[in-house]
Amino acid sequence: MQIDSRIVKRLGLGAGIAALVVAGTLVGRAQQAPDPVYSVASDAVVGASALRGAIDPLFDDKAMGQTRALLVMRDGKVIAERYAPGFGPDTKLLSWSMAKTVTSVLVGLMVSDGRLALDAPVPVAAWSQPGDPRGRITLRQLLTMSSGLDHVEDGEPIMNGDTVRMLFADGAQDMAAYAESKPLAHAPGEEFAYSTGSSMILSDLMTRMLTNSADPDVRRRAMQMFIDGRLKAPGNLPSLTAEYDANGTMIGGSIMHMTARDYGRFGDLLRRRGRSPSGHQILPEKWIDLMTTPSARNAAYGLHIWLNRDSSESALMPGQAPASLFGCVGHNGQYILISPSQRLTVVRIGMSPDKDQRRAVRGALARLIGLFPG
Repeated sequence: MQIDSRIVKRLGLGAGIAALVVAGTLVGRAQQAPDPVYSVASDAVVGASALRGAIDPLFDDKAMGQTRALLVMRDGKVIAERYAPGFGPDTKLLSWSMAKTVTSVLVGLMVSDGRLALDAPVPVAAWSQPGDPRGRITLRQLLTMSSGLDHVEDGEPIMNGDTVRMLFADGAQDMAAYAESKPLAHAPGEEFAYSTGSSMILSDLMTRMLTNSADPDVRRRAMQMFIDGRLKAPGNLPSLTAEYDANGTMIGGSIMHMTARDYGRFGDLLRRRGRSPSGHQILPEKWIDLMTTPSARNAAYGLHIWLNRDSSESALMPGQAPASLFGCVGHNGQYILISPSQRLTVVRIGMSPDKDQRRAVRGALARLIGLFPG
């Protein structure tokens, strides 16, 4: 098995165990923090004791797995923050699929620039032969996970899944090419099928809008300059760190890093409808509306973001929290939850590989969110 050495090095893994990351065995290496941090504001709309009573089970109840960071923001201000030993405010934490929402924001910036069109077929060389039905796949279909491409997100055994193969095995050198090579399993727009491969195709597409070069270093620099200038700096996300494959394509479906505070700021940017705390419109409000509109094939999914709606494929907590709530969800229980009606953003980073653990985490987060008035 050949694995991109740069990804292995960044994740702090040996090649022989890198694939186990996706299985939930490892999630990076924590930077050392001198002491666990736990602070609760005394002047929050919810009493400090009530906040602690809702936060503590997320760390202390083993039925939820391991919570490493928990952050609560209201009106853009951090009102509660707790970290597990070995983690702290300066620890960069792995995003897993929360990266998909960052990718959606970057796509939205390119759509607003006129570089991309939401309902136009995406230009992919592998799909350009006359009569290739993949040539009809649109940007919207990639963003709503309805491209129809035959991508197996989670395989049994784990190494049979396309995501693991793409990120860590035979597809790792050029992840977008691996995703783009897949045939159709359904007609474009016909079925919802969650796919990290779709995010990689979007990452490659954005890079090609920025440079015609095939040189990996040029591709990487072009994308990084766009991220830095259009999102990282204006969004005040100093810890935002993207990863790139050997072909210079951002791993926009799974591997980014930020501190818990910066994940919170990113979520609050969405809550503020694309506007920074200083009032600068970073992302058009219309794009936030499009992101948070239920897609045709899954009411619980928008444009690379989860919505708190009833669906057979829901990753949030419909019925337990406001229907207007939406959020970023990552492998093994990473969450950025945004509740506009409560002026609230909640971040939970941890390790909950079991479905029952994640269900318990979502229930605890719903109880925490439920403390706040609408």
